[in-house]
Amino acid sequence: MTEPSPSPASDPPQRVSLSSQLNWLRAGVLGANDGIVSIAALVIGVAAATDDWVALLTSGLAGLAAGALSMAAGEYVSVSAQRDTEAASLQREQRELADQPENELDELAANFEAQGVTVALSREVARQLTEHNALRAHARAELGIDPEEMVRPWQAAWASALSFCLGAVVPLLAILLPPPELRIPSCLVAALLALSATGTVFARLGGANRGRAVLRTVAGGAIAMVVTYGIGSLVGVIV
Repeated sequence: MTEPSPSPASDPPQRVSLSSQLNWLRAGVLGANDGIVSIAALVIGVAAATDDWVALLTSGLAGLAAGALSMAAGEYVSVSAQRDTEAASLQREQRELADQPENELDELAANFEAQGVTVALSREVARQLTEHNALRAHARAELGIDPEEMVRPWQAAWASALSFCLGAVVPLLAILLPPPELRIPSCLVAALLALSATGTVFARLGGANRGRAVLRTVAGGAIAMVVTYGIGSLVGVIV
């Protein structure tokens, strides 16, 4: 007798875990990208107005701190809202499991049937999963939520702040270490190279065209740096 193919229940943990990892990686790359663009644009603007090393250091560090805290706060609020929504959905699902167990079992079986599993096997899989861990089985199948892998606001906040700082260090060092006449070119080149790297990672994660992804990322950062350089130059002339 041919053994039945692995049930649909064996796949969700891998999909959820992989999706979670990719989301964290995307968030980290995005935070680093923001750090590169924000700090590069800031210090280039300041360098266009003055060659005072202390002013560059002060503005760069202030921008790094402000950007990292802003990223952390924004990520915390966003992920907290997502977690609250997920928690409310899980509570509702828990009530439905307690009040209407047979209806919930039918829904779970129907979910597997919709994926191409036979009626009899769908019913058996639904029954076994419900006996093992009813809330987790139903939440994952019906809501796309794993109660054991809920998003963590503080973890997201720290990860976002750290990735921003790592990205910001590149242009900050590039503007502070060279002699005055090389500061802006060095920072520009370092920032564009770093943005090329983040664009490449974005492309790999999303399976997109590498050239287009890099072009978008580099072009956006270059525009920001050109604009702030123009503003800094204008302010420097006026002052």
